[in-house]
Amino acid sequence: MIARRQLLSSGAAALTLAACSQKPATNPSAPPKVLNFSILATENSTSLESFWRPILDDMQKSIGVPVKPFYGSNYTALIEAMRFKQTDAGWFSNLSGLEAVRRAGGEVFARTFDPSGEDGYRSILIVPAKSKTTLDDVLKCDKTLTMGMGDAKSTSGTLAPMTYLFAPHDIRPENCFKTVRNGNHQANLFAVSNGVLDVATNNSTAIRLQRERDPSVTDKVRVIWESPLLPEDPIIWRKDLDPAMKEKLRQFFLTYAEGEGAEAQRQRDLLAKLSIGGFRPSDDNHLLPVREMEATDNYIEAKNSGDKAKIAETEAALNAIRAQREALAAKAGQAPATAP
Repeated sequence: MIARRQLLSSGAAALTLAACSQKPATNPSAPPKVLNFSILATENSTSLESFWRPILDDMQKSIGVPVKPFYGSNYTALIEAMRFKQTDAGWFSNLSGLEAVRRAGGEVFARTFDPSGEDGYRSILIVPAKSKTTLDDVLKCDKTLTMGMGDAKSTSGTLAPMTYLFAPHDIRPENCFKTVRNGNHQANLFAVSNGVLDVATNNSTAIRLQRERDPSVTDKVRVIWESPLLPEDPIIWRKDLDPAMKEKLRQFFLTYAEGEGAEAQRQRDLLAKLSIGGFRPSDDNHLLPVREMEATDNYIEAKNSGDKAKIAETEAALNAIRAQREALAAKAGQAPATAP
């Protein structure tokens, strides 16, 4: 998993603007002459290009057509680009991936796993290391603190802290903090480390990556809260993508950085810079935990509102998703996960 938004290049901005004036095509796609691959804007696009370009070059050699990256300025840009068939596949967060499946004709076919061996990551809250701010201070809701949140469709930057921390305490950030800023994890980390923000959301992977690159930044922050383990990121393609291209992509992702030898090690080293250990096969069921988180947040909000009809509706939706997730776990021979 990775941290999660930055400015679009002028070309990408034009791509997004074009999407607003076009209708999504419905005909099956012909074999693409160029594969457009979207990438989460976890930090500035120049840094991402340096990390991803060698991997995209390997993908290009494997699938036999040029691969063009699309670095979205936010999660909505990634979703809309796939919806209007301006991208063919991409690396998404769980919540943005859920929206891509729901609204953009996307389909999960693979997922990342972490090189650390822990199959997941955690949403966290960070504060300046020298500050005396505690979690109790954050939950006071007295509008004395400045807050940094993630993109609205960020799993660890928004959904997880809302589900596991703020909603259970009847907190809506816009009503409880002096100011609320939305940014990617890198921007929020630097803002907290420099004392610009009193507190911000982040995630364990982003902190670990920054610590490996420059510990002087992470040394200036401390963690005051962390979420339960969150699922790793999905890799998604358009359902109507040419079947032959789908198979080429599947083979690339599921064999990349696998095996022994110098070439496999080179590939693992490239992925390690993004805190990715490799890829595993998956499907849309990968998104069940985030659907459950989303439903939990809706249920808590309904309970806080006192609307009996809404409470019953959201509770039924939550129970249905939970039952589906538990049935899937039972089929796989896994112990049921603890409900949020």
